[in-house]
Amino acid sequence: MGDAVLVVIDMQRGFVNAATAPVVPTVVDLVARWREAGGDVVLTRYVNRPGSPYVRLLRWSRFMGPPETDLVDGLRPYAGGVPVIDKTSYSLFAAPAGADLFSARGWRDVYLCGIATNACVLATAVGAFERGLTPHLVEDACASHHGPEAHAAGLLLLRHFIGAEQMTTTAALDPGREAGNGP
Repeated sequence: MGDAVLVVIDMQRGFVNAATAPVVPTVVDLVARWREAGGDVVLTRYVNRPGSPYVRLLRWSRFMGPPETDLVDGLRPYAGGVPVIDKTSYSLFAAPAGADLFSARGWRDVYLCGIATNACVLATAVGAFERGLTPHLVEDACASHHGPEAHAAGLLLLRHFIGAEQMTTTAALDPGREAGNGP
């Protein structure tokens, strides 16, 4: 059991638009390389509920079900072989199944990618940091459905919240090494 995990945040059909579509193949390729190296992967899926804070406070009632909640096509083949955590809030760690999975597996290094840099990716990175884990953000494997400005704002905040040294790119990653299976 390795100490590292790749967490893919909310790569769902409903979040794919002109701002996020370019990151989809990058994330799919990263997951493929990570799995080929024998690394652990967790996928998250945001699902909204009637009466949620998103509905009550933000007046946002999307993502109540398919097709918006469906994973992007390129990740669907992995869904049967890796944990898929449904969450009803921004952070993976707010979902009991997510927190329990991390406790059971003993992962210490958390590599994060997905949608949206300024919301769910940011909240999960901060959640990992606050649990004493080491979050690593894969910058070029993240995007925001609110556009490039929101993505840039998320990156800025993450540099402050988790440390600039924790920012990386797909080119800088060696999935075999990161997953604990390389030199």
